[in-house]
Amino acid sequence: MTAEAGPVGLRRFVKQPAGAPPGPPPGLPPSIQEILAARAAARSDRDAAAGIERCEMCREALGERHGHVVDLEKRSLACTCRACYLLFTHEGAAGGQYRAVPEHVCYDPGRPLTEADWNELQIPVAMAFFFCNSSLGRVVAGYPSPAGVTECELDLAAWDRLAAAYPLLGTLAPDVEAIFVNRAEPGSAAPPGYEVFLIPIDECYSLVGELRMKWQGFDGGAEARAALATFLDSLRRRAVPLGRGH
Repeated sequence: MTAEAGPVGLRRFVKQPAGAPPGPPPGLPPSIQEILAARAAARSDRDAAAGIERCEMCREALGERHGHVVDLEKRSLACTCRACYLLFTHEGAAGGQYRAVPEHVCYDPGRPLTEADWNELQIPVAMAFFFCNSSLGRVVAGYPSPAGVTECELDLAAWDRLAAAYPLLGTLAPDVEAIFVNRAEPGSAAPPGYEVFLIPIDECYSLVGELRMKWQGFDGGAEARAALATFLDSLRRRAVPLGRGH
């Protein structure tokens, strides 16, 4: 899922001998380098043909369910095997450049968001997500659209007031978690009002990508609405009350 081409390897953390140049060992004839590159390309082609996805840290083959790590320098997500994922679950691992995306989903049943609260944020849509961008030093608001993520202006003073009043908003971890808010439609399975979840940041971008592919017309169309309903049903099933799962 990384936005950068090529692997993001752990070689960054391996100390090279003094004066040793990066890349392949010195002295390899160009023909050997070309052979190695061709083999790597062929392996990549075979993986693509077989539908195999590999860890972007160690190149281990990934299962259907795998973890994600945020590269804070590149502002990108990398798919990782379980072993590599666990390396970055500790604060300050790898100098703080990488952070594992948490896997829990939380909600606060005792403090639902009100219509007045939502209006205070001045968000022009009924569904949006919020995350703290540490490189900008502020909370960013976005929502899905036919073009992908659309960022909208956020009244930061209003956000700070709500974060102080609502414990769920105040627990938001920078870069790896998001607050997902959705206004329940009349007749839906959700209770009236606004649903608020603390979710992994990668799930926001996964939803945005799926809605972008299925979007039709002005309001997204039936397929996009069905995808959103499936996403929300998954959050409701997995969500645990704040304090128990966070």
